[in-house]
Amino acid sequence: MAAQQTKVSSVGVLVTGGGGFIGSHLVRALLERGLKVRVIDNFATGKRENVNSGAEVIEADIRDLDAIRPAFKGIDCVYHVAALPRVPLSIERPVETHMVNVVGTLNVLIAARDAGVRRVVYSGSSSAYGDQPRLPLREDMTPNPMNPYALQKLTGEQYTRLFHRLFSLQTLTLRYFNVFGPGMATEGAYVTVISVFLRARREGKPLTICGDGEQSRDFTHVRDVVRANLLALDCPVADGRAINIGNGRNITINRVAQIIGGPVLTIAPRPGDARHTLADNSEALRTLGWRPEVAFEDGLGELMRLAGL
Repeated sequence: MAAQQTKVSSVGVLVTGGGGFIGSHLVRALLERGLKVRVIDNFATGKRENVNSGAEVIEADIRDLDAIRPAFKGIDCVYHVAALPRVPLSIERPVETHMVNVVGTLNVLIAARDAGVRRVVYSGSSSAYGDQPRLPLREDMTPNPMNPYALQKLTGEQYTRLFHRLFSLQTLTLRYFNVFGPGMATEGAYVTVISVFLRARREGKPLTICGDGEQSRDFTHVRDVVRANLLALDCPVADGRAINIGNGRNITINRVAQIIGGPVLTIAPRPGDARHTLADNSEALRTLGWRPEVAFEDGLGELMRLAGL
């Protein structure tokens, strides 16, 4: 896809995927800090109306290196948030998701290096851990990706680490744990279990649970994720390491369904998913000075009120 013709002025921060769920929250927060922000998005999944009007927008696809190169001029820090998320999509369309999540990430790093960008903060995924013999999940554990999406996000991490070692580009990976909050996808291939449950409740349909429902997730609010990114802008350590950004508490899917309420329908387990996630977030405290602030019940209650439930 060719880049949209946009005048490129000298700005400080670039957000890839700035029209998406996490990206749009991050753009607003960066603007509120008084920073000049530029966004790259092809709006295949993100929405233009999600982007704060204070940001400069370049419509381009990260799979096209030549198209995105101009957007990196004058940039100090890149937040690489753009991705094709969700495990089922990566299983159904592994080549397409690979091109975005792996080749797109490599293109972003090349463009950043060539433009003299100081730092790249990469949005990683806790899915890289897969199933592990013990919890909580620590950054020094050997990754065990169980699906294409997890492998793709892990490969992106490894590229960011290599670009630090080979080219002295400052890089960090923030491994997100099950991000939720206002503005998350409510339909299509990118919905989370919380969105699915809220929609079913609104429509008076049963809440569909895969398997026994005792699988658990460390749900992390988008406002906490944004704060971690803001802290990563100038933290003293940017040596390619991965840092868990998780609440440090896991909730079973049955408990989520219980809070939202309504009848439940049980179906077969979904392949490719880890049984449990739970972050050890002590490295985030040491390196970023970050700790979660939004309790799961408070965040879910906010979503239920927004949904009129």
